[in-house]
Amino acid sequence: MSQPRTEIYGLLAEFEVPAEVVAAAERVHQAGYRRIDAFSPYPMEALAEALHLGRSVMSKLVLAGGLVGLAAGYGLCYWSSVVAYPMNISGKPLHSWPAFIVPTYETTILFACLTAVFGMLWVNKLTQPYHPLFNVPTFTMGASRDKFYVCIEAEDPRFDRAGTRQFLESLPGVKLVSEVPH
Repeated sequence: MSQPRTEIYGLLAEFEVPAEVVAAAERVHQAGYRRIDAFSPYPMEALAEALHLGRSVMSKLVLAGGLVGLAAGYGLCYWSSVVAYPMNISGKPLHSWPAFIVPTYETTILFACLTAVFGMLWVNKLTQPYHPLFNVPTFTMGASRDKFYVCIEAEDPRFDRAGTRQFLESLPGVKLVSEVPH
């Protein structure tokens, strides 16, 4: 059951230095907030660790897609050679599995790749044409250039507009705290 939509998306804190945003993300997590995200103009492994994001589900999705492709490819070869169109050629067995290896390999790769593409779109919510953070002018100008951000969403159970704002403003190195409208 989803929570009712609040009037704001959340609060966004801006930082100038990478070390400050990593320390802030760790403190936000320690304070008990879980609906949080952080943004930087380049990938930062320390930032992902500070948020305690965990492992992605993508590896399991791609493995499952590959296994489905393996079963589909081998099943198609078996069905076409043994069930639908059995032909005895030179006395070879109908179920000649070495001949099935290449098509089975190809369908395994095909299904794994398609699962990776569509799984990435699903996991990253990339079909979403709009995100509320783009309503904040400093975010649109600085997120891909030289600024670092931590956002606490209003749907977080610990979120209190005044208390969360005060907490974010107390973090060392915070330059600006903005409300993110929907």
